[in-house]
Amino acid sequence: MPLLRSLLLLLLAFTLTGCGFQLRGAQSGGLPYKSLYIALPETAEVRIWLERYINASGGTTIANDSRSADATFQQLDDTRQKSIVSVSSKGRAREYRLQLTYRFRLVNSKGQEIIPANEINLSRDITYDDSNVLAKEQEENLLWRDMNNDLVNQVMRRLSVIKPLNPDEPEDDR
Repeated sequence: MPLLRSLLLLLLAFTLTGCGFQLRGAQSGGLPYKSLYIALPETAEVRIWLERYINASGGTTIANDSRSADATFQQLDDTRQKSIVSVSSKGRAREYRLQLTYRFRLVNSKGQEIIPANEINLSRDITYDDSNVLAKEQEENLLWRDMNNDLVNQVMRRLSVIKPLNPDEPEDDR
């Protein structure tokens, strides 16, 4: 019986590897660029997270300037808003909505667009309580951090999945 069980497990393992099954990691694949320049300040949170993900995925190096990179990541817009969703009978805010809108594109070393502008919209709702101001402030900070993490995950997926356009190729050949 143990021999049969071992044989079945071995057969299952060969079947799964033969069909191309692979666990999805933080990134679903490497980026199609050998080097990438991130046109953001070094202290920008999005840049820090992008560098971590790119270094972890391997295959792509972070360039020090746009001229030496195959592609340049450019942030077009980063808007973060906090708006009131509902108020109590006393006219005080009871619920807020945190909204993040992020737009980016990728260009080559000549400045030609290889991935057109992409927009990512994220939102989270948070309740508010006057008696727990400090706890709600910490919860809000955690939600913003979660939204940043989600944003960078979506950016990485889009950069790895979108087939880059060849700007040197004529429009008719696409």
